[in-house]
Amino acid sequence: MATRIATGDNETRLRGARWWKEVGWKHIFAIAVIVFAIFPLLYVLSASFNPTGTLTGSTSLFSAFTMDHYIRLFGTDFPKWMLNSFIVSTTTAIGTVVMAAAAAYAFSRFRFKGRRGGLTALLIIQMFPQMLAFVAIFLLVTTLGEIFPVLGIGSNLALICVYLGGALGANTFLMYGFFNTIPKELDEAAKIDGATHAQIFWGIMMRLVTPILAVVGLLSFVGSYGEFILARLVLGRPENYTLAVGLYVWGSDERNAPWALFAAGAVIAAIPVILLFMYLQKYIVSGLTAGGVKG
Repeated sequence: MATRIATGDNETRLRGARWWKEVGWKHIFAIAVIVFAIFPLLYVLSASFNPTGTLTGSTSLFSAFTMDHYIRLFGTDFPKWMLNSFIVSTTTAIGTVVMAAAAAYAFSRFRFKGRRGGLTALLIIQMFPQMLAFVAIFLLVTTLGEIFPVLGIGSNLALICVYLGGALGANTFLMYGFFNTIPKELDEAAKIDGATHAQIFWGIMMRLVTPILAVVGLLSFVGSYGEFILARLVLGRPENYTLAVGLYVWGSDERNAPWALFAAGAVIAAIPVILLFMYLQKYIVSGLTAGGVKG
């Protein structure tokens, strides 16, 4: 096994000990990391196919096989939980993208009093996790529910509003750097042609910043899809649970936890996220790196 390294017009072939010293150990390390990351996934997949329905009987991977647990999932509240997760996560992702893009566009293109202070405030606020305010959020949602029941405890709309309340911050800074990479001459040319700020934003800017929109939407979707603390706080009834809360309820029973159903649900719940990552992977690298070119 050998590797060629270009050095000017010549090529140096690495062999033997030198190859292991400079290149080979990286392959070994990468394989070890892959095995370390894949083993828990294989264990959960094996447990979902195990007829015994326990984790202790799954020490031998794929020693038995049955699809009964996946079939039983559709007789539980799991489909409702998955639908709730899709509704909450998709709505939150779309709202986050629109709000963060509008804020980033304003900070990038307009010059107004308080602009620098606003950016600093967003930078400071994003240092504190939203869950630190869970007591205030609970009291706020409870009070709102007395006036507007649709925004009270047990409402998916209330959970979406809570998530969107923390949508700015890091997302705005991420988009702000990306907006700064787009020449302002495009805006000026559009204004000369009679375009309004709304037409420039929706017709020009939003098309040019598609990679960062995909990244922010993906991060927002994944974050709300697997979020537990705030969802457990706001969603009071089992039929309104999201996947994270519902699966936790299954696994929290110390004596009679349906671990096989839990494992099968975890496998199915991971599929949409994997497909979304695969579909948007072409935008991820460019979306995360382009914003750092020009601040």
